[in-house]
Amino acid sequence: MHELIQPPEKVLNILRTLKENGCEAYAVGGCVRDSVLGRTPKDWDITTIALPFFVKELFTKTIDTGLKHGTVTVMLEGEAFEVTTFRIDGQYEDGRRPNKVEFTANLEDDLRRRDFTMNAMAWNDERGIVDPFGGMKDIAAGIIKAVGKPGERFSEDSLRILRAVRFAARLGFEIENRTLKAAKEQSSLISNVSSERIREELTGILTSDHPMKFMLLKEIGILKLILPEMEACFNTPQNNPHHAYGVGEHTLRAVAACVNDKNLRWAMLLHDTGKAVTHTTDEKGIDHYYGHPAKSVEIASGILGRLKFDNRSTDRILRLIKYHDREIAPVPKAVAKAVNVVGEDIFPDLMNVKRADKSAQIPKDIKKGLEYVDRIEGIYNELKEKRQCLKLSDMAINGNDLIDMGFEQGKEVGRVLGLLFEKVLDDPALNERRLLTELAEELLAAAH
Repeated sequence: MHELIQPPEKVLNILRTLKENGCEAYAVGGCVRDSVLGRTPKDWDITTIALPFFVKELFTKTIDTGLKHGTVTVMLEGEAFEVTTFRIDGQYEDGRRPNKVEFTANLEDDLRRRDFTMNAMAWNDERGIVDPFGGMKDIAAGIIKAVGKPGERFSEDSLRILRAVRFAARLGFEIENRTLKAAKEQSSLISNVSSERIREELTGILTSDHPMKFMLLKEIGILKLILPEMEACFNTPQNNPHHAYGVGEHTLRAVAACVNDKNLRWAMLLHDTGKAVTHTTDEKGIDHYYGHPAKSVEIASGILGRLKFDNRSTDRILRLIKYHDREIAPVPKAVAKAVNVVGEDIFPDLMNVKRADKSAQIPKDIKKGLEYVDRIEGIYNELKEKRQCLKLSDMAINGNDLIDMGFEQGKEVGRVLGLLFEKVLDDPALNERRLLTELAEELLAAAH
């Protein structure tokens, strides 16, 4: 067994079963690549000379995942493993999928149809790593290189252009020159890719260890096609005392500085999109972006809808963008009021967003900016520990109580709750039912 490849016992079981029944079989693709890189594979895919109907006969429980393309999913103790017959792909008429496949008895034919050399390797315990296209060499060199002619690989499946960038971001690799040139030449084909697939590939780039590789999308020429709003950010300067970088570079630095949470990193990517359309320059040559958070929310809403984000993620991302630039004085009342306005469910996330934003501004001010956020978060944690009132629902009195006292249902109740909340923020000791009832009665008497 190759020392780099340590398949789970269930994978070895599938390979042994196929071999014992006269069928050549290999672990293939990403699991081999990740093993070589010292990473734990998420999935183990298997390729074999066996035809799908024979695979189904050999294993007790299988699922017909894609018989037309030679794929059967083998279930072993609740785990799923895709087993696919060696194949040659037909014409890619839609720029995404072959119109037919042809089964083959040759492993190298099967590997030749794959996207990049590092994904065109196979392994079994008899032959070790099978690497006809130099994947091991390219991994060692840290490059993403297409199998065969790069232009053909991208014209077959234009999603591969995004995959190249995602792998570069995930692994910190460079895209090999011929492959990069072909990606640029074929960039217009990205229109063949669905919004959902674009979203998933972009998320992979943003949540990678090297999100600055996002710049490759601009270099290749697909950013203007899939996220024109971000392309505009790279053309927007920031001649401003608080910034050392243009809007685009600041944005990517903020993404890289943010904790690695999918929604938070999308919030950082989109938080300043409104700057491209609110940009003004004063008589001293200083740039301003008045009202950019609200405009960023509007633009981000369109992007998230276009990319078919789920409602929960969309709500979280848009609220973080809305409040990312909100000034919060580092005093208990101001922090409590901000928690109530922003929403306690995302307030800790907002602190992470603010840290990332400050970290991507002018270097000499970063320490001061981070200390400011730390003070706010420290006050928030103290308020939480003391169980002080942070939102209307924390008050010892509610709208139904006010209605029972004689206040008119609707705006009047909301107004009075707001007044009581302000008093509690000024003096947390007032958050007792008896005291708040007395205050409410005074307000009711004054109103009549």
